[in-house]
Amino acid sequence: MLLHLSTWLEVENYLQHSTGIIIPIGSTEQHGPTGLIGTDAICAEAIAKGVGEATGALVSPTLSIGMALHHTAFPGTISLRPTTLIQTILDYVTCLARSGFNYFFFINGHGGNIATLKAAFSEVYYHLASLNLSNADLVRCQVANWFMCRSVYQLAKQLYGDREGSHATPSEVALTQFVYPGSIKQAPLAETVGTGHPIYGAADFRRHYPDGRMGSNPALATPEHGQQFYELAVKELSQSYREFVGRKQAASEAL
Repeated sequence: MLLHLSTWLEVENYLQHSTGIIIPIGSTEQHGPTGLIGTDAICAEAIAKGVGEATGALVSPTLSIGMALHHTAFPGTISLRPTTLIQTILDYVTCLARSGFNYFFFINGHGGNIATLKAAFSEVYYHLASLNLSNADLVRCQVANWFMCRSVYQLAKQLYGDREGSHATPSEVALTQFVYPGSIKQAPLAETVGTGHPIYGAADFRRHYPDGRMGSNPALATPEHGQQFYELAVKELSQSYREFVGRKQAASEAL
């Protein structure tokens, strides 16, 4: 069930039996010579929809712009400042909490969002405590990074070894190839690729990672691999969502 394809009456009815919602969040940033700029949002959205179908959960519109300032030396990247992303999450959750949602399960596709998301959750709890909402103390937020699922990580290592890298990875490129088989890109890749350098500003990042890759070889990606990653992530995160909502729901009912 997708929020943007629902009516308010349908959402009101949904809230009668569940107060959980899945929020896909990604980024709009360069992903090397062959990776789509929307990779992180595409992956998060596809998996979130799959989890929603598997669990009967409502899925919100995708937050497709994340914290990617270190990628902005590459054309096409769009980034929010950490403070802007925190405020966006705060407003997003506050509006939905006012409607009666309590459990916010963020399926994340971008590593650069993790620290900001966790800071945003603290802002959410602090802000809601000052509002006169009956459910303020019941609101819970959780981030689930699809690329860190145990089953996904194991398959990536099995298929690609150390050529998985940490950005513009064959696993995430493969997933986009599965979702958008008509948008598979080809480009020459240098044999040597930057790896191991800490991340600072945008100019420094491009200097150390000149083609945008971080230790990865996305030429290894295939749509068939992407389907495997999709199915593993949906299965694992569906279980995580059920545990998150079920555990918190039980706790709230005990109050």
